[in-house]
Amino acid sequence: MKFGVVVFPGSNCDRDTIHVLQNVMGFETKSIFHKETSLEGFGPGDCIVLPGGFSYGDYLRSGAIARFSPIMDAVIKFAGEGGYVLGICNGFQVLCEAGLLPGALLRNRNQQFICQNIYMRTETTNSAVTSVLNPGQVLKVPIAHAEGRYYADADTMAAIVKNDQVLFRYSDKDGNVNDSTNINGATDNIAGITNHTRNVFGMMPHPERASEEQLGNTDGRAIFESLKATVLQMV
Repeated sequence: MKFGVVVFPGSNCDRDTIHVLQNVMGFETKSIFHKETSLEGFGPGDCIVLPGGFSYGDYLRSGAIARFSPIMDAVIKFAGEGGYVLGICNGFQVLCEAGLLPGALLRNRNQQFICQNIYMRTETTNSAVTSVLNPGQVLKVPIAHAEGRYYADADTMAAIVKNDQVLFRYSDKDGNVNDSTNINGATDNIAGITNHTRNVFGMMPHPERASEEQLGNTDGRAIFESLKATVLQMV
């Protein structure tokens, strides 16, 4: 399994992500500049990651300009052919702007940037990024965003829930999900979702920041271990 990490102007989590994928997880990993137009060498079973940061300075809306970077046509085609795509924080915003995931990311309910560890409850194990987790398992992972409040209209939410597309919900350490655990005011406490074909994933929390013993937290590593386990089952 190979990973490609797209670097947009303003990306600031690309090196962290590459480090974890390459040095912690041992994956073959390539940095992909946003002006490239091809994902040659990547195929089904590989994964393209859109990392966190502030692409294009978050002008207009977060992810709204990055969605039109040259590489995104190739990412959209790659996803359409069944390749895995993971968007983390700003990457999640880009995926929604590109129409690869439903809904949108809005300003946090408190209108402030939030940077802290949060808890999120695993809502489904029927995805390549949650396959080694247990239903209801709680992970402690950092967030760092100002526009992380997931929003979708009632019909879209009904479809997402019916299709088991919710990956994670903001919770407390015991897995309770309610308004008091909803750190940014997201619709239905949503912290991460997948698309209806289950190969595109978006999440606001940063698993790459919780994947090493030196950081005191390895809960985020389960996301990457799940991808690896899923692909190995396909071989």
